[in-house]
Amino acid sequence: MQRSGAEPSTHHPAPRQQRPRPRLRWVASPPPGAVPRRRAVAAKPYDGPPSYPVPPRWGFPNLVWRRPTTVPGTASGAVRPIDRIPVLAQSLRTILWTFAVLALAAAGSEVWRYVLLVQSRDSALSTSVVGFSDAFVVTAGLLTTILSLLPAGLSVWWLLVARQAAADESGVEPARPVWQVLVGVLVPIANLPLALSVVGELEHSILRRPRDERPKPSRLVLLWWGAWNVNWVMLVVTVIWRLRPGVQAMADSVVLVAITDVTAAALAILTALVIRRFSDLLMPIAPDRLRTLRVLKVDGAPAPELHTARPVGAAR
Repeated sequence: MQRSGAEPSTHHPAPRQQRPRPRLRWVASPPPGAVPRRRAVAAKPYDGPPSYPVPPRWGFPNLVWRRPTTVPGTASGAVRPIDRIPVLAQSLRTILWTFAVLALAAAGSEVWRYVLLVQSRDSALSTSVVGFSDAFVVTAGLLTTILSLLPAGLSVWWLLVARQAAADESGVEPARPVWQVLVGVLVPIANLPLALSVVGELEHSILRRPRDERPKPSRLVLLWWGAWNVNWVMLVVTVIWRLRPGVQAMADSVVLVAITDVTAAALAILTALVIRRFSDLLMPIAPDRLRTLRVLKVDGAPAPELHTARPVGAAR
């Protein structure tokens, strides 16, 4: 029915409310008796070490251990600074001791020349003796000068590698950058006071002392620094004195060159000792100090159990 003057109305049924569906989880399990149970294996008594009727053909390959380099560019292929220390230190110590012997030989040749100069004041000298002395002085002097470049370069390299190795082991960055280290050991005049700071900071880092604590160089480092300064001072004085004219200046320069060679030998020996000490601190267990241990006697241990029966297949 519709009324006049009124809008038609429609009847909409109310929406049905959806019931929440229950969450079901289906679990499939085999029925009882479908899977056979495993039988418990009884533990066998110990029959001794394994034995073979014939020598076994299996084993590890007959190869020495080497660093894994199968994947280039990965961390396994990189050589750490701590791994370079033993080989570099051993080679450097050998070169330093060789240089020390050569410097002492050069000093001996200069002393021999000075003795000949003293003898020539009262008597004539043999031509062969003077010629051999001059050849000895020139050869020893040239070899000492040329060979001094090799331990100097290797010592700087070892210093940089040791600084990085000490920083990696202690977890603390070096106190100064590389360029300051190079200035402190290579630039003349500036390297006289700065060499002690560089080596003292390296020792401080190797000993893993606090970074905010002031480095206190050891007695060996102080002796090395003293030989370092004396050698540089004698080198400068010798070069300046040899520029002076006169016979007496030439005779004095012979003595100064001999003293300079002796100080160079002392500096090389002390450098080798410092490198050895620092390398031992970085690498506490040196391969050449390891000894094979043997069991000589056992006290207080129970007697071993004797096997009365021999296992089948065991060799007699």
